[in-house]
Amino acid sequence: MTHPDVLPLRERKKLRTRRTLIDTALELFTERGFGGVTLDELCDTVEVSKRTFFRYFAGKEDVAMAPTQDLWLAFLDDLETREADGRPVPELLRDCLLAALDAMPAEGWAHRVLLSRRLAERTPSMDAHGLHFCHEASRTALATLHRRFDVGAPGDPRPRLAVDMLIAAFHCALDTWTARPGAPTRAQLAADLGEACAALPASLALTAAPRPA
Repeated sequence: MTHPDVLPLRERKKLRTRRTLIDTALELFTERGFGGVTLDELCDTVEVSKRTFFRYFAGKEDVAMAPTQDLWLAFLDDLETREADGRPVPELLRDCLLAALDAMPAEGWAHRVLLSRRLAERTPSMDAHGLHFCHEASRTALATLHRRFDVGAPGDPRPRLAVDMLIAAFHCALDTWTARPGAPTRAQLAADLGEACAALPASLALTAAPRPA
């Protein structure tokens, strides 16, 4: 991802407007509830038109989920350019996501994710939007794997399972991270993601033994 400081002035202004919309939306939604804030009210608060809003986001759910969606879009960008080095696909995908996480803004991004996740826990429409985005991101990742790497025939289930396991590990890590006290950091999310990914092989070999009487 290009650092904002090296972008032209027009692009920097667009980024500031987008970030202001995200910050204001998360603040208002947290204070008054997702359904308690209309799109008109959000645009009036930021002093932009609805037309301007729709240049950046598809709707209220989209702006509220933007922090984690930005992470996955950066993951897809990294996957598009990462070189194959013979490593297992799950490791390659993990490193792409960790690189994307490292590319997120150091200032404020973790707080936005925390607000977004806590809001989603009590907003069914956000969860539904997140599932749809997750499905589209996994489809794009799978298509990129098949286009750029030799990962077997299109019908081979392993690449898809590798993508699905990464997404599951991320959600597991995100739950752990969100439950941390205080203000969890981006570095802590990276650590939680690393631990979740490391647990994947053992989870596949986990046995369901009977509980002792």
